[in-house]
Amino acid sequence: MTAKKILMVLTSHADLGNTGEKTGFWVEEFAAPYYAFIDAGIEVTLASPLGGQPPIDPKSELDDFQTPATIKYYADKATQDVVASTHVLADVNAEDYDAVFYPGGHGPLWDLTDNNDSIKLIENFLAANKPVAAVCHATAALLNVKDATGAYAIKGKAVSGFTNTEEDAVQLTDIVPFLLEDELIKRGGDYQKVADWNAFSVQDGLFITGQNPASSVLVAQKLLSTIV
Repeated sequence: MTAKKILMVLTSHADLGNTGEKTGFWVEEFAAPYYAFIDAGIEVTLASPLGGQPPIDPKSELDDFQTPATIKYYADKATQDVVASTHVLADVNAEDYDAVFYPGGHGPLWDLTDNNDSIKLIENFLAANKPVAAVCHATAALLNVKDATGAYAIKGKAVSGFTNTEEDAVQLTDIVPFLLEDELIKRGGDYQKVADWNAFSVQDGLFITGQNPASSVLVAQKLLSTIV
């Protein structure tokens, strides 16, 4: 048997609005799923809108947010080199992979919500009956994906993502371009959540989504159980 293949799509966006602060992808939301996939014998490919090194959210590197997976990542030069050389998103094809996973961080709100290459990629995964997974803010990548009828693909689907109250807790409600919870509901999504900062993931058909950084492993596990 050939190994299953998962594409992970990371943000290329580094600026936290007009605050002068930086954002990017959340290390734990990449590292924990990445190692879960690798440990399961999955072949993982990384891509981002601009290719090359995607920006890391500096807050995700603070001591408070370290987990066994992030500690492993910081000691893993080989994986850091892979992250530093992501493929250009426009150059990857859904037909080459069994599933796609989008790690969060605030970056995706800016550069993956309206990204035509990302939208088309996800639509191709769905059309091929392949699962699409996202955690935390990366659920924004699903907002403008359409189905074959032209309707929003998440309409009527159970989905999760960073909550309005979690955004308020990190004091970015007035900085982000939109509130993810509100937008998922506007698209007709059956938005689901649990208490702030608790792990929560939901699967509905081909969509697998998680609420926050604590949910990344749950999303990865659901994705693995779908394709393995």
